Amino acid sequence: MCNLHRMLSNQEAIRSITRAMIDSTGNMEPITEIWPDYMAPIVRNTPAGRELTNVRWGLPSSSQAIYQAAAKRADGLRKKSKEVDIQQLLKMEPDGGTTNVRNVESKHWKRWQSVEFRCVVPVTSFAEPDPANKPEGGRTPNAWFAADPSCPLMFFAGIWVPQWESVRKVKEGLTVNGLYGFLTTEPNGIVQPVHQKAMPVILTTSDEVKTWLTAPWEEARKPQRPLRDDQLILLQPEPVAA
Repeated sequence: MCNLHRMLSNQEAIRSITRAMIDSTGNMEPITEIWPDYMAPIVRNTPAGRELTNVRWGLPSSSQAIYQAAAKRADGLRKKSKEVDIQQLLKMEPDGGTTNVRNVESKHWKRWQSVEFRCVVPVTSFAEPDPANKPEGGRTPNAWFAADPSCPLMFFAGIWVPQWESVRKVKEGLTVNGLYGFLTTEPNGIVQPVHQKAMPVILTTSDEVKTWLTAPWEEARKPQRPLRDDQLILLQPEPVAA
């Protein structure tokens, strides 16, 4: 599950490939580390046209996951003989967000299949924890992947959700955010030795981006497959910003 990526390209390159006519990002600087719950650039469909903008990473978690967490909290309160308002607990249950989407046909995700909720996430490299190379007593390093050593621009196939009210962090309380996440699929031969379960769905051409953003669902979801092995490399050493 990819929970870290970099975007070292520029606005002009993103707009050129995605045909984004609106740019709401201002003066967008290269981003060396994009973590869950960070603001990051996406290109999304809007009534006014395709837009490059910044959105918070982490889609709404399922109602079942929120209910289970709130129910556990309620049980703890009852053990302390405290009154429980389960509806209020559900409303205020923190949800850091779901970063990756695998089963796009689940009931939770199907409501966001249409083109108005599709987006692409510009990225130049992404990371997976690499336990096999963890030094004794040290932290687990990241293995970084890119299209080639120059880390050219590519895109994750994503979903975004507008104006979602939730508690992202307890200290923030209820907030309203635009949120995004991206699709995953089984890993290819480059990623699999590091992460056996999944890799992001990666789009590398303008045509693939256009299909994901505009095509009927059954056609759009065809790119939910691993990138060919010859389209991705394991970077050595870790990339750094220029």
